[in-house]
Amino acid sequence: MAKRHSPQLLGLAIAFSLLSANLCGAEIKEAPITVADREHWSFRPLLRPAVPTVKNNELPRNAIDHFILARLEAAGLTPLPEAGRTTLIRRVTYDLTGLPPSIEEVDTFLADRAPGAYERIVDRLLASDAYGERWAQHWLDLARFAETDGFEHDHVRPNAWRYRDWVIDALNADMPYDEFVRRQLAGDEIDSDNSAARIATGFLLCGPDMPDINLQQERRHSFLNDMTATVGSAFLGLQFGCAQCHDHKYDPISQADFYRLRAFFDAEFFFQKNKIARMTDELSAADSRLMIRGDFRRPGAVLLAAFPRIANPDSQQVDAGVLKPNTAGRRTALANWITRPDNPLTARVIVNRLWQHHFGKGLSSTSSDFGVVGDPPTHPELLDWLATEFVRTPGSNTISTAAGSGATGGAWSLKRMHRLMVTSSTYRQASRFADADWTEQQTTGAVALWTTCRKADPENSLHWRRTRQRLEGESIRDAMLTAADTLSRRRGGSGIRPPLPKELLSTLLKNQWPVTPDRVDHDRRSIYLFVRRNLRYPLFDVFDRPDANLSCARRNRSTIAPQALTQLNSAFSFSTSKKFARELLIKAGDGTGRQVDLAYRQALGRTPTVDEHSVAAEFISSAKKRLQDSPPNLLKLAVPENLPESTDRYHAAALTQFCLAMFNLNEFLYID
Repeated sequence: MAKRHSPQLLGLAIAFSLLSANLCGAEIKEAPITVADREHWSFRPLLRPAVPTVKNNELPRNAIDHFILARLEAAGLTPLPEAGRTTLIRRVTYDLTGLPPSIEEVDTFLADRAPGAYERIVDRLLASDAYGERWAQHWLDLARFAETDGFEHDHVRPNAWRYRDWVIDALNADMPYDEFVRRQLAGDEIDSDNSAARIATGFLLCGPDMPDINLQQERRHSFLNDMTATVGSAFLGLQFGCAQCHDHKYDPISQADFYRLRAFFDAEFFFQKNKIARMTDELSAADSRLMIRGDFRRPGAVLLAAFPRIANPDSQQVDAGVLKPNTAGRRTALANWITRPDNPLTARVIVNRLWQHHFGKGLSSTSSDFGVVGDPPTHPELLDWLATEFVRTPGSNTISTAAGSGATGGAWSLKRMHRLMVTSSTYRQASRFADADWTEQQTTGAVALWTTCRKADPENSLHWRRTRQRLEGESIRDAMLTAADTLSRRRGGSGIRPPLPKELLSTLLKNQWPVTPDRVDHDRRSIYLFVRRNLRYPLFDVFDRPDANLSCARRNRSTIAPQALTQLNSAFSFSTSKKFARELLIKAGDGTGRQVDLAYRQALGRTPTVDEHSVAAEFISSAKKRLQDSPPNLLKLAVPENLPESTDRYHAAALTQFCLAMFNLNEFLYID
């Protein structure tokens, strides 16, 4: 929490600031950028490498596979075969939409044996509204999105949700990424008559704030420093925040570089006590200064806005016209520089982020730190090929070529890159040495490959298999609602507040979580749930929802006891299990076998095996007997609502327990 100051100290602080301004105006001394600095992999110019040749020309579907297979062949390894069709449709549907495939979608895909069936699935998913709702969450993690200020009072920001909706809509429209970046940094300057463009700059206002602090100068300093650091990490993949107090310890980023970057924003924001921070057209003429040791009370030398030297090899200058006092256009200049096709960082950073989400780990695993202490890419040529492919206008609209892009779309198209990655053979390979759709011979071969590859490359750095991924808390909740057929597809609007446990509400201030009146809204997609900075929705919290006070490039994936306890015992899990059980009773009718079949298909996207059928039937039968011997109130608690009078209540309650068990299966939480 920021330190509070008494009014008596305010005059002293201002006087000290004026004194420091006179004493600390000396010329800045900073280490020059050397040739060795520019030799670091992320700062080298973007050059398009040649697509390597491979011995196995039957495996590659696009250029990605050539780069991956060339490394595998050099190591004497062969990747696992393609996953079965049931596995593939579940994988790609969750990946692109955050939702499970419906029974009808699975059946249609399994029946479609014509060439291009999988590609048609991908195109349908990318065209759905659910795509933007899924991928917006990844971006909101980076932006530190929340609908409150944070700190002690955590006041609500009534219109913050508009930025969330803008991100969703921009992704669904496949707004070119360069435009996506430009509008978030300077939409109000670029298109001043467009209200949506102004909403896009909500990115700059996403961070935590403390409107009631006594020293508004301190508030302004902290807010701008945090925002500057986020701009550097989100768009450029560099930890600029490390240089707000001193020259970066490892990277060639000086303290002056940090404050030159901040100078693009210094005059653009208005702060008033107990009011939400806002951008203003009434630009300040105040000088931008380096703050000695990062202390807002010790302003040093005057600085003009300038692009970070290490990422600006041709020393491009900011137009002198926009650097004059009371002139707009600084943020536009920065946005245009960041989105130059030859910027060595921007394209590398975003394609690495896409790779991370599709494959579990980026080609560079430190996706917001491309600096000296970050991890170098496992496949640097592939990263550069993807980056150059991303910014170029494709010359072909073919669905799949061995060495081409293998995707439609224009320059800077995110959907084109998604399609390229998920249609590759690398993405489509199995994650395990067994698949229900394989023959016995295929399984035997996969076991042999697994044994060899795992010994040579236990971390799967060479991508000889697909990495299993656990669902995020948001997708777990959405999948549970989908299985119960209660997921509401209403879109947009202010954040939804579903009921919370009483013990959690007791930790909040009065009226900090007024429950949304319309109960249908309680079952909307998780991205539309209200985001309070000082409180994470319980299910999201245990499944590693990041702290909204910080930009999150890659979520933690823990395995801890509270996850199982929440899935088994929370009111949400139990109520959703009752709704799921009712769905099975209504749709499958009488007969445990049919109900088990439907449960597996709705929850896991497949039919149960003979053994699973037997175990499930025994579970339901045993649960029914236990309920018959239990107090009546336990039966009443577990019986789904609004059932026909003829329904066997004991069987219905046992089915609720079975549905709760389904939600706790590893297979429900993990995607092969």
